[in-house]
Amino acid sequence: MIPSVRKQYNQTYTAEKYKALIDDIEQTAQFKLPFRVAETPVFVDAMLFSKLISAGSEIIRFIDHKDFKQITERAIPNVCYVPNEDEKSLFIALDFAVCKDDTGNYSPQLIEMQGFPSLFAYQHFLALNFRKHFDIPSTLNHLLNGMTNDEYLACLKNSILGSHEPQHVILLEIEPLKQATAVDFILTEQFAGVKAVCISEVIRENKKLFYLRQGVKTEIKRIYNRVIFDELLKRPDLDCAFSLTDDVDIEWAGHPNWFFRISKYTMPLLKSDFIPPCYFLDQIANIPSDLKNYVLKPLFSFSGSGVLFHVTPNDIDQIPFEERHNYLLQRKVHYEPCIQTPDGQVKCEIRLLYIYNTNKQSYELILNLVRLSHGEMIGTKYNKDKTWVGGTVGFFES
Repeated sequence: MIPSVRKQYNQTYTAEKYKALIDDIEQTAQFKLPFRVAETPVFVDAMLFSKLISAGSEIIRFIDHKDFKQITERAIPNVCYVPNEDEKSLFIALDFAVCKDDTGNYSPQLIEMQGFPSLFAYQHFLALNFRKHFDIPSTLNHLLNGMTNDEYLACLKNSILGSHEPQHVILLEIEPLKQATAVDFILTEQFAGVKAVCISEVIRENKKLFYLRQGVKTEIKRIYNRVIFDELLKRPDLDCAFSLTDDVDIEWAGHPNWFFRISKYTMPLLKSDFIPPCYFLDQIANIPSDLKNYVLKPLFSFSGSGVLFHVTPNDIDQIPFEERHNYLLQRKVHYEPCIQTPDGQVKCEIRLLYIYNTNKQSYELILNLVRLSHGEMIGTKYNKDKTWVGGTVGFFES
């Protein structure tokens, strides 16, 4: 999206540099990446960056409103309600498709939102490695609020640890090293000292939680939560002494309830030029005749599972009326192929990552994640066998 930078990058790109980038990441983490890293970052010009900031700010203002928790109470399934919820979501991720508006200029359209931490450690590390192995202009930044690298890591570390020592904070997941995001867990431990622990390994004694750290039973005082309820409910085989819904004496770095509050559920409540029309299925009196222009999404799913891109009346008829409140009908957006690569133009989705600053009592936009794709599905797992697509990072012109 910055033509001169894109041209220079493509002309100086080599497969050897790309291999060195991947080797560096895998050697540092001592872990083989299970997902595809795109051969290029994305270079975002000031005009699109300004629109992204505006779009994100509109959504953040809505989430930050004093009535937000009240209007999203129905978002949390009863079986997933976790006690001791805090007043603000510590983390917010907003996914925008890069499209073109009526004037022919690039413009963002909201696709998804999450009150959940993303790859905060890995994305920063990836950006530093792109700079190491490729010539990235110093005028472009992957950190989006003027932070230095050290300031960013200090901010993230403080958000994860709170006031506790690392041994009393865990990153909670389901079989962490089997997750596609395991590299982020490994890098988080390297800089913050927080170990990734499977939920089945947590020990509960009344209202206290413990885990084994180098064989020593250690109290857990704070949880950096990475467990997705949707995945957890599909694992009845896990023998757990602790349930997320238990009332226990811990702090949450990312309370699980916010995963539901800030989610697909929130999208029909928002109105903006940057948000495609979106409706709860049970609240639509007449199903649109142009269903080909809509996608059908289950509320409680993750990473694109269950989404129907080619909706038919029969698909809707198959959903019982009493279940329709758990589905959204969202107008399709047209991803504009906007990144010129040796394999042709590719589509782009940009995730803006926010952390709640408890001292300033405000959300700060600090980092980004970008995904590139040729096809309908953007996620890295849908682009394994292609090149110049996959997960990457953006460098932004201020």
